[in-house]
Amino acid sequence: MQILLIEEDPSLRQYLSSCLRESGSQVDVAFNGVDGLFMASQKGYDAIILELSEANHDGASILKELRHRDQRTPLLILTSQDSSQGSVKWLDSGADDCLTKPIEPPELEARLRALIRRASIKPASIMELGPVVIDKTAKAVTVNGNAIPLTNKEYQLLECLAENRGHVVTRNKIYERLFNEIDSSLANLVDVYVSNIRRKIGHPLIKTLRGRGYMIDE
Repeated sequence: MQILLIEEDPSLRQYLSSCLRESGSQVDVAFNGVDGLFMASQKGYDAIILELSEANHDGASILKELRHRDQRTPLLILTSQDSSQGSVKWLDSGADDCLTKPIEPPELEARLRALIRRASIKPASIMELGPVVIDKTAKAVTVNGNAIPLTNKEYQLLECLAENRGHVVTRNKIYERLFNEIDSSLANLVDVYVSNIRRKIGHPLIKTLRGRGYMIDE
């Protein structure tokens, strides 16, 4: 396994990297989130381990940026949060798994193996946007594993935005995708579809850029 470990605590960083290497993994270490983002952009990893805690104010933004840049690589979070609320927060933000300190290396290694196995069989037609998962083959959408009943037009609109995530999708492009024509009279209908999608998925996934269009930046 090729692992990127992002851990600010020197002792824990040394301990975990040594344990993973002894078990046969190749481990690159980053001392902070900024270095971790750079390293993740330069090399493909089988999994990324990121230490997060309530005291780490930059942790959530680092997690979001990692997931925005790479939807496929498994992300395992190490957290000091004692309650389940902390794990829920990180999972909803795009993490694939959470492990609460103190860390037992055998469990960490087992979780990494499981995440990598699941990632290796994930079809390319799957798009993950935080807790929202779009299956382009089945034309289906789930949020935290729960199926979301979208109409055909609502699904087409969500898929269009997801395929262009990180970029503004103009109203004209949406008109062409959904109706095969450019007609400003359809604007109100598009607004209704966007409102319905937001209500059904219960997640602030779609952003409105007034005068420009819509965007997903997860």
